[in-house]
Amino acid sequence: MSKVVYEGWMVRYGRRKIGRSYIHMRYFILEPRLLAYYKKKPQDNQLPIKTMVIDGNCRVEDRGLKTQHGHMVYVLSIYNKKEKHHRITMAAFNIQEALMWKEKIECVIDQHQESLVPSGQQYVSFEYKPGMDVGRTASSSDHESPFSALEDEDDARRDLLRRTTIGNGPPESIFDWTKEFDAELSNQNSSNQAFSRKHWRLLQCQNGLRIFEELLEVDYLPRSCSRAMKAVGVVEATCEEIFELVMSMDGTRYEWDCSFQYGRLVEEVDGHTAILYHRLLLDWFPMVVWPRDLCYVRYWRRNDDGSYVVLFRSREHENCGPQPGFVRAHLESGGFNIAPLKPRNGRPRTQVQHLIQIDLKGWGAGYLPAFQQHCLLQMLNSVSGLREWFSQTDDRGQPIRIPVMVNMASSSLALGKGGKPQHKSSLSIDQTNGASRNSVLMDEDSDDDDEFQLAESEQEPEMSKQETDAKKTEEEPALDIDLSCFSGNLRHDDNENARNCWRISDGNNFKVRGKSFCDDKRKIPAGKHLMDLVAVDWFKDTKRIDHVVRRKGCAAQVAAEKGLFSMVVNVQVPGSTHYSMVFYFVTKELVPGSLFQRFVDGDDEFRNSRLKLIPLVPKGSWIVRQSVGSTPCLLGKAVDCNYIRGPTYLEIDVDIGSSTVANGVLGLVIGVITSLVVEMAFLVQANTAEELPERLIGAVRVSHIELSSAIVPNLDSE
Repeated sequence: MSKVVYEGWMVRYGRRKIGRSYIHMRYFILEPRLLAYYKKKPQDNQLPIKTMVIDGNCRVEDRGLKTQHGHMVYVLSIYNKKEKHHRITMAAFNIQEALMWKEKIECVIDQHQESLVPSGQQYVSFEYKPGMDVGRTASSSDHESPFSALEDEDDARRDLLRRTTIGNGPPESIFDWTKEFDAELSNQNSSNQAFSRKHWRLLQCQNGLRIFEELLEVDYLPRSCSRAMKAVGVVEATCEEIFELVMSMDGTRYEWDCSFQYGRLVEEVDGHTAILYHRLLLDWFPMVVWPRDLCYVRYWRRNDDGSYVVLFRSREHENCGPQPGFVRAHLESGGFNIAPLKPRNGRPRTQVQHLIQIDLKGWGAGYLPAFQQHCLLQMLNSVSGLREWFSQTDDRGQPIRIPVMVNMASSSLALGKGGKPQHKSSLSIDQTNGASRNSVLMDEDSDDDDEFQLAESEQEPEMSKQETDAKKTEEEPALDIDLSCFSGNLRHDDNENARNCWRISDGNNFKVRGKSFCDDKRKIPAGKHLMDLVAVDWFKDTKRIDHVVRRKGCAAQVAAEKGLFSMVVNVQVPGSTHYSMVFYFVTKELVPGSLFQRFVDGDDEFRNSRLKLIPLVPKGSWIVRQSVGSTPCLLGKAVDCNYIRGPTYLEIDVDIGSSTVANGVLGLVIGVITSLVVEMAFLVQANTAEELPERLIGAVRVSHIELSSAIVPNLDSE
């Protein structure tokens, strides 16, 4: 047998068969080029039941939590992008084991991709090296903080740290407020105060918690909606133990959440998203003020640092209408951020943040500040409830399992006196498994460079004179291109307050790898772009819009007539109506031997391993900014990219629908796009000293886009 990278028993997760689901335990073995599973631990020359060749085209889908025979399992699916029908699906009862398999398989995939020769044309010989392992365990305390720099030499040499996230992207209209602190330290745009701590102030300390209030005021929320408030505390327990309690809606919740009266599952959307019904116990003049209830979407994920994110936002549902005797409150945003801290005296420690922004509705919500204050503090005090629950509980050695929730839609909700349920419904396994019809996560990658970000004071001066001279030498002279001959249906406007338009974004808003990045991990302002952005199109159709260069008279065709080269980025957003935002970048010619020329003329594997996106959201509600974040990612590893190389252009069709992470975030952006200003920078990642410093291909800023302004394109036949 070849050298084994990882092995162990896992659940062989199967599809529905004869009206029911089935699972079997199988022994999986991962080798440097092969993943196989056996009915039992192999001996001698025993043949496997099924095998899959592992190479740079493979991906790991995270399908999240699935119900199997009354137990929750964490499901992973491994497949080859070129043969999607051939896949191996496995599951684990423990999230740590699922994460370990995901890391090991992705490590092997990454090493195959890194074995590309510099020209990006073919693979070289490959051998698995244990020293190149992911470099972390699944322990909740393996990082002092999510932002500590990697100290391992092998880790420092890696060009990309995969985001080993157990969890899909947020569904439409749910916001990720937990990105705030991460984005602040990433320093992608030091002039942007969107992620500044100054936007929070300490309101009070209560029950061992720090209670913060958001300082920003917005004009699009009703008067009855509170400012965002969050409670921060430390709990002596592992992230997994706390996550289990936070996800539960059974009797255990009464022991730590004093605002909880009753909760049930309305619909399981997928392995990471569910619709829940929740009744609040607020105890504020109950003889006068009616009780409140909520119907909201809950989304969860596990981050690469071992932390968990659980997000909430109100959602209407046909099976969860208004209940008699209750006022339906609106949860604008909220959730938990559960992050590991360094152990103390041998005991695990976890920082728990609980954020709430809620509109309690009713006559008193907008006119009685004491009512809102009382209710919010009572809900936020659940963090102290968690702390006390673990401090008084000794029996904590049981395996971490997420409790199975019953489905509200499977039976009518009978209410007894006082609004309490009279009976519970049983779980429909077939209905739960039917959630697999939803899209699942295509593994998302993020650049690990942010872990090496220096404090702002340490970055001055940001470039030495020698480095500045070198950068100036490499920059091409300004392109003398007549931009008046190019046009798109989205308007170009450089006015700061303009709406439904685009403009070129300043390259210095983005940090890229500097000339000496291999030695000091320093990032520098990107500066001048390699190409000019000349036009932006905003399309819609009933189907996905591919190969937009076919459209007669588009900017790429005009550039070809003038002897210019174009790179076209077609960002495809799926939905009942498919949208495409198309960016046209042009240059006079490709510099032979340059990294960009090798990217344009390389194969798809090389392109997927190098095409990088850096997002920013300078304007918009704070919670949207935190959901989008500013972490660079390799697009070809996060979503499916289709490359079309023509004589005078390269078109990149970015299929957002191939990743629930990207699809969820873009779904969020589409839902509130008229209030947002979004910036995107595209570049080719530099991995060697010869390729440094990195240069932006181009960057764009789109402001307050109107969905109604999209047009249906008239595309010529292939």
